[in-house]
Amino acid sequence: MRFSDPAVAAVHADYERRRTEEMARQAAMGGAMLARRDEFLLPVGPEVGAFLHSLILARRPARILELGTSYGYSTLFLADAARQVGGILITMDLADYKQAEARTQIERAGLGGVVDFRLGDAVALIDADPGPFDFVLLDIWKDLYVLCLEAFHPKLSDEAIVAADNMIEPDIARPDARAYRAAVRALSDMQSALLPIGSGIELSVKWRAASSKL
Repeated sequence: MRFSDPAVAAVHADYERRRTEEMARQAAMGGAMLARRDEFLLPVGPEVGAFLHSLILARRPARILELGTSYGYSTLFLADAARQVGGILITMDLADYKQAEARTQIERAGLGGVVDFRLGDAVALIDADPGPFDFVLLDIWKDLYVLCLEAFHPKLSDEAIVAADNMIEPDIARPDARAYRAAVRALSDMQSALLPIGSGIELSVKWRAASSKL
């Protein structure tokens, strides 16, 4: 996608250059890459980023939650869309150095005014927020997906959207991905589907009427 704001577009172009370079490095490193994964963006990618951006423009959520700021790749897509619909993005991460770089890039893009950066344990941070959340991107370490779901699910607004990344790839994430998919599909007020875009997105909607049909 093309960002209409030149400042946002410039930051996105830098992220894309870094993503392309890192993909080549990861391919050369093979299995050794896992030990150094914190050095890499590990982003949702442009297709998923554009998809999430479009969903926000369509649904116009007031409060967006991103679990896994990392270096800010997906944060840029979410923040740009949030600004367009008058919403706010709350983004959480445990790594201070990653979030510091993300903050620099988001401010460089002129989006700092719509992003609330929160540093710490995701479950504890979710518990401390009264909610509601209208849109959630779940893209942290995969063994935390179910714990985070249990924390934010009671705070989802009606018709809230939850997008969970890495449901198909990488292979190492598949056991945790399956556990998350089973957990979200077991909730009577959630409807969910697996979308084969990017590394796989489990897209779920909180719909109170769904429970009456079970």
